[in-house]
Amino acid sequence: MSVEWAWVGRQPPVALPDRGIFLPADGGCTVLLLHGLTGSPTELGYLAYSLRYRGGHAVRVPRLVNHGQPLGVLARTKWRELYGSAKEAFLEARSVARASRSPLVVGGLSLGAVLSLMLAAEFPDDVQGTACLSPTLFYDGWNVPWLHRLLPLVNYTPLKYFSYFRESEPFGLRDEALRSKVAEQYNKMSLHDSTNAASLGYSHFPVRLFCEMRPLIARCKRMLPAVTSPVLLVQAANDDMTGPRNSEFIRDRVGSARRELVVLEQSYHIVSADLERSTVADHLQQFCDSLAA
Repeated sequence: MSVEWAWVGRQPPVALPDRGIFLPADGGCTVLLLHGLTGSPTELGYLAYSLRYRGGHAVRVPRLVNHGQPLGVLARTKWRELYGSAKEAFLEARSVARASRSPLVVGGLSLGAVLSLMLAAEFPDDVQGTACLSPTLFYDGWNVPWLHRLLPLVNYTPLKYFSYFRESEPFGLRDEALRSKVAEQYNKMSLHDSTNAASLGYSHFPVRLFCEMRPLIARCKRMLPAVTSPVLLVQAANDDMTGPRNSEFIRDRVGSARRELVVLEQSYHIVSADLERSTVADHLQQFCDSLAA
């Protein structure tokens, strides 16, 4: 990653093409999946359709607040807004699960995994399973820039309003074909033009938004003992953003009696779309099937 500097200003919000991916089903579980920071529901699309059409589970992949909006709108998002949007999506999913009398599973990728753990801790009686894909508590992957260590200091300066990390290869993907497609699209984006972010995610990470993650992650760590539902953790051994310590930390601290950790050898951070996405889909389906049974 490299750092770019600019004053993006107060860009107006735009109308988005959809609220996410919503696949109803009869039977099975109701599965709520949350995407990552600066990501989009598309990054969980393969898993969503696999769970629905191979496993018969109802799947909901909502768009988190301000994701898909111009970068200036996203950059102003507060951590409480992020959790608030996840909680709103959870309450909708809970209503669906209650109406169909199906087990409710919450999960997500990266930040989405963090949010799902917080929901499982806050609503232990409503969550029957929690699935964490590449959970992000520590940015300790091999491709994280050394500048990231300065965020605690930058948080107290005006620099955070002008600085952005520019995404660089491998974009969390070991799949070279998919990586080249992402690179082609990201090369068309700039700080002032995030067209297609609704479907592809962003080519830049606002440092201001990274600073907002620190209190959110700290809160999640404190809540881990309150997670009592079965937990599935999926982690790439060579994750470029968040290493195996993240999943091990969660496994060792949740209050769940059932804790499963799956380690992938041929993937990077975006395990839901990378080379072993079918393996991830299989483990997720088996996890949901066991809860539905």
